[in-house]
Amino acid sequence: MLDRHLEPFLSHLEIVRHLSPHTINSYKRDLSSFFSFLKEKKDSWEEIQDHQVREFIASERRRGLNPRSLQRMLSSIRSFFNYLLDEEIIDTNPATDISSPKSAQLLPKALDTDLVKRLLDFKPQGDLEIRDKAMFELLYSSGLRLSELCSLDLSGISIKERSCRVVGKGNKTRDLPIGEKAIQGLRDWLLVRKKISADNNEALFLNKNGKRLSARSVQLRLERLSKKRGLPTVNPHMLRHSFASHILESSGDLRAVQEMLGHSDIGTTQIYTKLDFQHLSKVYDEAHPRAKTRKNK
Repeated sequence: MLDRHLEPFLSHLEIVRHLSPHTINSYKRDLSSFFSFLKEKKDSWEEIQDHQVREFIASERRRGLNPRSLQRMLSSIRSFFNYLLDEEIIDTNPATDISSPKSAQLLPKALDTDLVKRLLDFKPQGDLEIRDKAMFELLYSSGLRLSELCSLDLSGISIKERSCRVVGKGNKTRDLPIGEKAIQGLRDWLLVRKKISADNNEALFLNKNGKRLSARSVQLRLERLSKKRGLPTVNPHMLRHSFASHILESSGDLRAVQEMLGHSDIGTTQIYTKLDFQHLSKVYDEAHPRAKTRKNK
């Protein structure tokens, strides 16, 4: 019976593959579930076929397991049979040609325009808040990645042209427009920045010691601001997603949004069309007289 090979396999994971105890326990749980399924089905243990593996994954799906957990289970089973192949205990791996269940595509979280206004419409108190307002206005105004924001230098900003030049993934450079709110925030910050700049640092955004601001500091400052403004925790990626969603919602120009976000593949940008449809669907449900059943007739 195959389950007698479980402990040697787990030892192999520990000694040869140097996996963590947590990972090994996950393998053990997954394989124990698979063996229990085979026992209940009273299937032959000598020649496991791909249909038995498929039936097991299908049964776990019906039980409510999410695609990520099913993918992990299938990976555990595949690894186990690969081990048996290497040990010449079996001749073929029945899980080799079974495709992993696809994970549900998670839509990026975007704030609606009212929440963005609530987050960013504040009067800064002190130098650091002046910096923060400039940063977050710029993130939302131009759809920057967090890494792009932190790597910006003074030379990458043109107040006159109302634009910024960023270096994105793949070392690709792109020029982006900057909105009026962000321009004003940057003007205010540049006046303050002169007071705390140290060692001729060219970074646009500095910490209180005059050094380039880290990505983690930006995240923490935005979390602090969202809490102060009475909002759920907001992260920099949400401002980027909100930028993309709102531009697409207003213009419908997917190609332009792709360029501004710096996506090499338009398929990556198309996820925002789903966000746009969600918005349209919500408006439809709320406005159309026959969109939903009326409780009070």
